[in-house]
Amino acid sequence: MFKGQPKGLYALSLANTGERFGYYTMLAIFTLFLQAKFGYTEAVTTQIYGIFLAAVYFMPFFGGILADRFGFGRMVSLGIFIMFGGYALLAVPTGTGFTAQAMMFGALALIACGTGLFKGNLQVMVGNLYDDPAYAPKRDNAFSIFYMAINIGAMFAPAMATWITDYFLGKDGLKYNGQIPALAHQYMDKGDAMAAEPLAKLQELAASMGAGAGDLGEFCRHYVERLSAAYNMGFAVACVSLLLSYLIYVAFRKSFRHADVTARQQAASGAAAQAELSPAQTRSRITALLLVFAVVIFFWMAFHQNGSTMTFFARDYTTSEASGLTRMGFNIFNLVLVLVGVYSLVGFFQSEKQRGKIVSAAVFVAAAVALFFRWRVTPDPVHILPQEFQQFNPFYVVALTPISVALFSSLARKGKEPSAPRKIGLGMVIAAGGFLILTLGSVGLMSPAEVRAAGASSAFVSQNWLISTYLVLTFAELLLSPMGISFVSKVAPPKYKGMMMGCWFAATAVGNYATSLIGYLWGSGMALWMVWSVLIALCLLSALFIFSIMRKLENATA
Repeated sequence: MFKGQPKGLYALSLANTGERFGYYTMLAIFTLFLQAKFGYTEAVTTQIYGIFLAAVYFMPFFGGILADRFGFGRMVSLGIFIMFGGYALLAVPTGTGFTAQAMMFGALALIACGTGLFKGNLQVMVGNLYDDPAYAPKRDNAFSIFYMAINIGAMFAPAMATWITDYFLGKDGLKYNGQIPALAHQYMDKGDAMAAEPLAKLQELAASMGAGAGDLGEFCRHYVERLSAAYNMGFAVACVSLLLSYLIYVAFRKSFRHADVTARQQAASGAAAQAELSPAQTRSRITALLLVFAVVIFFWMAFHQNGSTMTFFARDYTTSEASGLTRMGFNIFNLVLVLVGVYSLVGFFQSEKQRGKIVSAAVFVAAAVALFFRWRVTPDPVHILPQEFQQFNPFYVVALTPISVALFSSLARKGKEPSAPRKIGLGMVIAAGGFLILTLGSVGLMSPAEVRAAGASSAFVSQNWLISTYLVLTFAELLLSPMGISFVSKVAPPKYKGMMMGCWFAATAVGNYATSLIGYLWGSGMALWMVWSVLIALCLLSALFIFSIMRKLENATA
């Protein structure tokens, strides 16, 4: 998996890890921040979330066009500085008026523009490393490694966001409870005219933190203010991670400098260019890419519910105390130990020398002993926050990537590896299976509208429904996302590499905006299980479409 890869891959991957750590720290608490600070409804929150994600993933289209003209490396550096400005604005504590909201939207615009210059162009340079025939067969594995590096950053992000939230609330003698922000905003809007059932729930929660009945208004204002300030500190983490990302990028630039060359620059320098495609070949390849882009829209629409409706489900419907084996998964250090164990096993089976096998076996035993010790000392139960569920998907990506690479490498040696479009179709079917799990877990639960009216759900379910959904969605993601990026870098006509990578992200952008449609259904009064069923239907229809045009796609890209 790692053997024989160019050094530039690791430099670019680490630079991306730092940037993604900051981004996903911000994203883990973003929708919670919007509701806690400004009191937005779920429909408004998911609309803002969807527009922001759409902008983040649409701007690489323009970033790719600029990079095709001015160079990939220049755009990556500029993007880092623009993103830094956006995160810095989000980190500033403000009020809740027009100025505060304008600052927040301005910050989101800067982050989207900076990401547009950074994200796609960094990936184009990764792909350019594999235009060298000596490395070309390793392209798919390389993008799996690159994607794994993204998810290492994403895996630690929810834990960081949780630690900061707990730390700054704890300094004020407060504790996070996901029901308080919405109830607090209701009370600040209506006062004692608030409905009896939600008011009683708010009084109960306030009393648990030492607030008297006469101090309810002050408690609500204070809690919302301190929770919002804690989220601001979470956004500041992104500034620090971006600085580290830039230092890595600059320090190891020599290892990938040769990949920072556009077709225009290559032609101007007189260097040997890649073979020109005929107009018919160019049209065929672009058509194939656009058809694939149309399908992945629906995957990202479903997958990125993790930051909106799936986070709402974690907050409103899952038990807030984890016990038994489940509680171990909510500690990032336990997950790291599991990963150490997984990769030591991989090292054991892949080592060609006896010494390597002995070292790998020793590391595995050490990780197992450490996990057993942590099992003994970890409290049972442990209190969890909604955003902590978001660490499971990147953890699964990192843990399963070597298995995925080994499987497809084995199939490739036998000449049986599925094509990239076929993998994407299979990924859509598996994604439907993930939401089927969540559908089954939601049967019999109150609708989101009923929860909002009552102040809290009348029943809560095990965290394992959501954890299992993340596992199945990760299988789908590994079939679709890194393979899709590799497919674009391989198939895109040389003159349009930046633009085509930008189009991949533009398709992702449309899917991300479409997440807000599910947010609308969330607040519409529709039964909870029916909300997830809509996603199942969309994933299956997308799979049916891509399988129906499979021969056309495979012929165009042969």
